[in-house]
Amino acid sequence: MSHLLRTAVATVLSAALVVGVTSAATASARGNLSSGPDGAPVTVVAAGERDLQDAAAALVETMTLRERAASVVMGHLPTTDTEALREYMQTDAIGGFILMGANVPADEAALREVAAALTVDEELPPLLAIDQEGGDVSRLPWDDFPAAPVLKEASAPDVADAFAGRASLVDRGGLNVNFGIVADVTADRGMFIYRRALGADPATAADHVAAAVRAEHGLSASTLKHFPGHGAAAGDSHAGIPTTEMPYDEWATTHAPPFVAGIDAGAPLLMFGHLTYTAVDDAPASLSPEWHRIAREELGFDGVAVTDDLGMLQASGIPTYADPVANGVAALVAGNDLVLTVLYSDAGSAERMVDGIVAAVDEGTLPVDRLTEAAERVTALRLASADTALVPCQECAGVR
Repeated sequence: MSHLLRTAVATVLSAALVVGVTSAATASARGNLSSGPDGAPVTVVAAGERDLQDAAAALVETMTLRERAASVVMGHLPTTDTEALREYMQTDAIGGFILMGANVPADEAALREVAAALTVDEELPPLLAIDQEGGDVSRLPWDDFPAAPVLKEASAPDVADAFAGRASLVDRGGLNVNFGIVADVTADRGMFIYRRALGADPATAADHVAAAVRAEHGLSASTLKHFPGHGAAAGDSHAGIPTTEMPYDEWATTHAPPFVAGIDAGAPLLMFGHLTYTAVDDAPASLSPEWHRIAREELGFDGVAVTDDLGMLQASGIPTYADPVANGVAALVAGNDLVLTVLYSDAGSAERMVDGIVAAVDEGTLPVDRLTEAAERVTALRLASADTALVPCQECAGVR
């Protein structure tokens, strides 16, 4: 981070964060108890959502075009080599990194070292994400908590217990985002997504998704996936574009409820799947402005929209999706805030994506206001996960 940008981080955070001063009894009851200069108890209170949004907007305003472009890229490099990971993240200071199995070392302590290497600047940490659903999709070998095959038949409190434990493992590993809450729903055991879904019917799935989101709160940023729902579209989106002719009204009553429940529970990220609902849009949801409009305007989602792995579009073999940078630009134009690539990634992939985003803005393909909006949403989430999200104000004094 440049000196100017570092100064801006400190300035906007100090303006956005709040410290309350309270009695010892109240402070002790609420936790976060510390002492002021005169020994009086001070309770440190996290910045509110509006404060973080304002801070993010102020910070993004100081960024160059290239810094904004880098901030909306989530990259990947399949290694646990901390020096290589550090160099990768320093090249363009991208906004995030997804850890796959190849990034997870033998134990939790070593994972924290990997996370530390990926965190170039602690004042504005990257979004460090992992697919920790448990069960069939589990990157942390030491996660023994129940997963979807068991939880789909369990109670909501049982789901909450499992995901509280799972999010704690993510947090203890030094990571801050869990791409782990599958909001897809299907009762068809032959469907690709069946074993990963938290419910076989809309009501159960909705209850379980909401419980999982609430349980992860404060430990890991929850992600709902794969919007608008893999359960209606047969096939595996890792190797094609699953497609359904399901009408919108039917979707709204069958596959939307788990996503609505997760959004209402406060999930800060929504992952858009490479799934086509032809009654809504011929494009995959990940590249569909209409599905992004539905998520924002009809479902009320106001967090970070992230693509599923854009490499999966390449893997489909469809010529339209052969260019990974073009896919990333199209995803941002459609309404995504964070573009994610895993398949076919190498040490130069993120830099090429940043180059392409900058070029798209210069050429007018990607409106700068759209990029700025995306950068602000991602930056707000990064600020929320920063250690500096709890700092005392200079004017606060103890109350006796």
